[in-house]
Amino acid sequence: MVSSHHEAMHRIFRHDPGTFARVFHALDLPFPDPLEVEHLSVDLTEIEPIERRADTVLRIVTAESSFLLVVEAQNKRDDTRPGAWAYYLAFLHAKYTIPVVLVVVCRNRTTANWAQGPLSIGHATWPCVILHPLVLGPHNVPAITDVQAAATDLPLAALSAITHATRPEIGAILEALSTALHLVGERDDAQIYTELVELGLGRTRGAQIWRNLMSIDLSFFRGETAQRLREEGREKGHEEGRKEGREEGHEQGVADSIVRILRRRGLDVPTSAEEKITACRDLAQLTDWLDRSISARTVDDLFAD
Repeated sequence: MVSSHHEAMHRIFRHDPGTFARVFHALDLPFPDPLEVEHLSVDLTEIEPIERRADTVLRIVTAESSFLLVVEAQNKRDDTRPGAWAYYLAFLHAKYTIPVVLVVVCRNRTTANWAQGPLSIGHATWPCVILHPLVLGPHNVPAITDVQAAATDLPLAALSAITHATRPEIGAILEALSTALHLVGERDDAQIYTELVELGLGRTRGAQIWRNLMSIDLSFFRGETAQRLREEGREKGHEEGRKEGREEGHEQGVADSIVRILRRRGLDVPTSAEEKITACRDLAQLTDWLDRSISARTVDDLFAD
């Protein structure tokens, strides 16, 4: 139940909106005098929920305590994001009542400089919320150019490639990661990191370097069926057969990656959905599904229009 003193503390402003100006003048705070004051509804309930999704939310448990990690990817400055990030932090803090840390991953220094803030929300004279995200970018993520280091920590090596996508050293980073992925061979997550790096590089110069490196051994983008098709093409000795095997193998490899990513993320993949994915021979459609598989909440989201 709302107490009477709680009501009194805010209703005085409702009764006499001019109180705002007088109180702040008394405190010598430089807010400008209001020209108009309008009462708005105090009901902030969202009857029709607005879809709000963070990129990734993790619960981290340590020996001493636990906290939440909200991970957001940001490619350029966007002044609408601080408001969304503040909402995520407030919502998660209220829901789980444990500390929340915001991590923003950037792939260029300009965006990283902006994202690390401080990002103010509220009136310019007296911002009530100031965000200090933990920013990961080319300025603090190490450029991993050593093959052994990359093989030892594939996730960090993949993050290094994505955050340094526009840096001069991206070629050396990708070469080390490519070699490391060859070394780990049949490890379950090797293909996943291959696909994630390709997606993370986007349309940067590093994307073409990565495609060139991966074309040396196309088995990264293929399953066993693709390998069989390539060998059959060689046996026939016909270029047309080899080309067909490469194309079909690439499509099969992308389909295998989609199913693997969904399952690695803990999603249930019904037999009917798996058959639909693996039977598809439209590379553009498969690529779209691959992009969706990274963030889809259910398999149905993968096929949604």
